[in-house]
Order: sequence, then C-alpha cells, then structure tokens
Amino acid sequence: MPQGQLAAAALAAVLLAESPGALAQSASPAPAPSPSASPADPSGPAPSSFAWPDQGKLLATGGVSSVEGSGGGGLATWALISGYGSRDSYGGNLHYTVLSTQDYQLDTTGLALGVGDRVELSFANEHFRATDKLLSGTSISEDVVGLKVRVAGDAVYAQDSWLPQIALGLQYKDNRGISGLAALGIREPTDLGAKHNQGVDYLVSATKLMLAQSLLVDATVRLTEANQFGLLGFGGDRNSGYKAEFEGSIAYLINRKLAAGVEYRSKPHNLSVDDEGDAYDAFIAWFPTRNVSVTAAYVELGTILKPFNTTRQHGPYLSLQVGF
Repeated sequence: MPQGQLAAAALAAVLLAESPGALAQSASPAPAPSPSASPADPSGPAPSSFAWPDQGKLLATGGVSSVEGSGGGGLATWALISGYGSRDSYGGNLHYTVLSTQDYQLDTTGLALGVGDRVELSFANEHFRATDKLLSGTSISEDVVGLKVRVAGDAVYAQDSWLPQIALGLQYKDNRGISGLAALGIREPTDLGAKHNQGVDYLVSATKLMLAQSLLVDATVRLTEANQFGLLGFGGDRNSGYKAEFEGSIAYLINRKLAAGVEYRSKPHNLSVDDEGDAYDAFIAWFPTRNVSVTAAYVELGTILKPFNTTRQHGPYLSLQVGF
C-alpha cells in the first residue's frame, strides 16, 4: 500500500469569514435555468434527463485543487467535495498549478467532478522537471486518479454539531518513468531502489467549518508508500510497507473572498538515496467569483534526490482553478 505526501496551499475556508447571516445570504443558490428551456432552443422543452448544475453550495466550499487533483488545499486533501453542485446536482473544475523551487519545477493539470455533494472523481497529471545545471533535462511524469466519498457529517449545515464532515478516499498513482538519466541506468523509480512504479494511497479526511469563528480546520490520515508524492515510486530499501502519514490545514477568512492559512504534510522516508522530509506551506486564496479561484503559497519541500542535490527545496506556488 502506498504512502504519500503533498505540497501546497489551503483555501476553501473563505466561506468561514462571513457571519452566519451574511454567509447564508451570499450563499443562496444561483437560479437554475427553467426546466422548460433547452440550451439549444430556449423556447423549446429540455430533455427530461438533462439539468444544469445549480451551483447551490456556499462560496469556496468545494475547496481548491490539490497537486494531486482532489478537492482541498494545495498539500492536503479535505473531506469537502469539489464543485458547487448541491445534493441534487453536480459540479466540477479544471486547474493548473505550478510549484517552483531552487532546482525543480512541478506543473500539475487536472480536473474534478463532484456529484450530489457526496462523491468526487478526480484526475491529475504531474510533470516534475529539474531546472539546475547538474540534472538539466531530467523529468518525471505521474498520473493520479482519485475517488472520494462523503460518509458522515456536513461541514456547512451542521453548525450545531461537533461532528465534522468525514470522507473516505483513494488515489491511484501511475509513475510514467524518469527521463534524462538513462546514461546512469535510471529509467524508472525502481532503478533508484523503489519497490513499485505504481501505488494506491488510502485516505480518511475530517473537515470542520466554524462559521461563527470564520475558521476551517482539516485533518487527514493517509496510508501510503509513495516517495515524494509518488514521483520517486513507492516503497524502498528503508521501508516497503504502508505507513500512516498526517496532513492538515487551518484556514481563516480575512473577508468574504479572501482566505489565508497554513498546511502541513508528513512524508515517509523509504529510499536511502532520497532524504525525504515533511512539507508545509503558508497560503492565501482569492475567490473573485464562484467560477474562479487563485491560490498563492510559499512551500517548503525539504531535500529531493539528495545524492544529486543537497539543497533544501522551497519556493512559490500558484494555482488557478475554474469551474462550476
């Protein structure tokens, strides 16, 4: 079983900052098109099997997109479901994220779909490349397919309950190989000592939204074998079994459309050739509309591929998300 870690920002806490009254007012669902109107012919009847997404959820309650594609913060997965579709509808988003450190750059593109505010499906492609002179031309690609299901609680409407919103999830990660190091006999993570090139992370997330305090708190336990989020494979010579890793977020709403916070994510140390450490960040997230969000952060990742580079990697993170 895989173990992972992720990097970057949290944001959906933006709904928190409003007082319960103001928040409820701003969160009133956008009017859905008349069921008698068809997108192709406004005057004609719509097919009974089609309905526009209602965007009935509160601003930012779908979170932003993590580097692995699931709804949450930049580094941490949350129990919230992506998109603004209510329990009777659906929603989704597309995102692009870039994280640049002294010697590496990570670009992530992906999408997520939330159905009935209960089930989330996500996909992300991660492209990691070296920008320093020693490893110039080296790159790694990984695909991540995710599933998340809300099993208990309601982060928004259960304000009088201590129970957080709870979700179970998994992420299947497929490492597509390493390019640029073939001269050293390294073409895939197993050549670095990893046990597998594919793996699955299992997650339990709990997210509590406290509207009166304008505060969102999330805690997630991830069972994983992933090295550097899976970019360096799964398992290794130091450890080849699943370990429970922690990731968490705290976000505060500065005003109705602006949130700030911090995240932390622990990571395993499975490979002798990679002195992997924990990741953390400080972020700010802006929600100008329901359809657009922008997240900026400063992220610390620790060392990556220590035999080639001993510098601690940290730098800016920027993510753009569009959706409904």
